[in-house]
Amino acid sequence: MGPVNANLEVKLAPPGAGLPAPELQIARLLFLWRKCIGNREIYNTRFQQERRKIRALLTACEGATGGQRVLIRRVRGLEDSSRNWSVWMTLDHLRIVHRSIALVIGALSRGKAMEGQASTAAVKPSPEVTSAIIAEYEQSCDDLLATVEKVKDWNSPARYAHPWFGPLDARGWHALSAGHLRIHRVQIERIIEGLGRAGG
Repeated sequence: MGPVNANLEVKLAPPGAGLPAPELQIARLLFLWRKCIGNREIYNTRFQQERRKIRALLTACEGATGGQRVLIRRVRGLEDSSRNWSVWMTLDHLRIVHRSIALVIGALSRGKAMEGQASTAAVKPSPEVTSAIIAEYEQSCDDLLATVEKVKDWNSPARYAHPWFGPLDARGWHALSAGHLRIHRVQIERIIEGLGRAGG
């Protein structure tokens, strides 16, 4: 099944609506398993693998195509509100999330408690973003990995809550980063597929 026709009028769920309940339960189990069997090296390797795949996909975006929004079939793990983005918007979201995760990991690894919880609605991208986001996205990847390398105490009791996975320590947030990047890599693949169909 190909991408959804972007010209159709489709009402999307509001930002922050989350995932369907059965999918969320499966996502929680998979995340718990990945967290239990992984470590810093494994998470870094998976993160870099997805990063390389995204970098290769970006070669298909020329001129203004990267800024063209495409309505796609929802990717598992992706909120409904996020399925009408452009490639540049997806990179902007990743930039925001990477910088946020880096701040969280840095604070938690120092034992600093953080109030409240993360919000999926608060990390939505700007529709006006341009190709300049590529460099900013790449820098956010570097910054996240640099933060991870500085962590000395992965066992700090400090936690910060994710809206889907509950209170996580620094290791949990690092475990989350590669899986999050994979979801949006698939999203970019579907956007580019849609751009190809739109172009004839």
